[in-house]
Amino acid sequence: MSFFPGNDPEPGDRTAADAIETLIIPRTSDIGNLEVRRALPTAKRRLVGPFIFFDRMGPAILRPSQGIDVRPHPHIGLSTVTYLFDGQIRHRDSLGTEMVIRPGDVNLMTAGRGIVHSERSPEELRKEPLPISGLQTWLALPDHLEEIDPAFANTGVAELPSMSENGVDVRVVMGTFHGAKSAVQQHAETLYVDIRLAPGKRIQIPGTAAEERAIYTLEGPVEVAGETFPADRLLAFRSGDEIIISAPEGAHFMLFGGAALPSQRYIWWNFVSSSKERIEQAKEEWRSGRFDIVPGDEEEFIPLPEG
Repeated sequence: MSFFPGNDPEPGDRTAADAIETLIIPRTSDIGNLEVRRALPTAKRRLVGPFIFFDRMGPAILRPSQGIDVRPHPHIGLSTVTYLFDGQIRHRDSLGTEMVIRPGDVNLMTAGRGIVHSERSPEELRKEPLPISGLQTWLALPDHLEEIDPAFANTGVAELPSMSENGVDVRVVMGTFHGAKSAVQQHAETLYVDIRLAPGKRIQIPGTAAEERAIYTLEGPVEVAGETFPADRLLAFRSGDEIIISAPEGAHFMLFGGAALPSQRYIWWNFVSSSKERIEQAKEEWRSGRFDIVPGDEEEFIPLPEG
């Protein structure tokens, strides 16, 4: 029995224009020495399930002595999810956590009422060229959990369920997919799956996988309902539809989504909330130094942006 059933398309199937609710081409920017593509939020789409922020980092090779240096900065009302394909990043936060995340691991940091963290390339690795490639996403917290205590959890790659069959490789990062369930904590219904297809292979995305579903294409073109989409595209699908994704040349992409939030979310800088007033409060708390410090990284911080 196949883990990944998928019927061949038949004449008369709906077109990609019908199957895809939103197509987003991410905007690209340079953050220090690293190119980042941001797919969420955009004017076209603010959220997919609880995902309110979606950044692709790299892939890049940082020269010796260079590195990622994201100074301490605050968050409220969200969980950050860091997931790497290559390279290493040292995370420190105001809870006293220090953790080097490696490819395939999951760093889940829940800000709740407020947390401060930094992300830097490990100093001991900066004498050599440093590869870096990965994703950072934010999950908006449900209304009743926006002010929970901050927390941090790391889940190693060996703890994540994976399936491989006939050129289809799947790792379930969060949620449940084709019967495999991740142990990573969820505050809302969340789906996050790493999928690789060998040339000519396909996979079925059930309409019941999540209320809202999208993919971000990382490598290789994918085909949906007879139309082809290149790497670095976000495709959000219509709710309830079964989707067949095929890869004529082979492909790597992330499937993500979850249940739609029942209320609106506001986002300003690193703050997410259902309340504009709560964001104004967080801005004043950071401006006046009322957030906690990051042990081991106390000398620097990112100032509150102007405007």
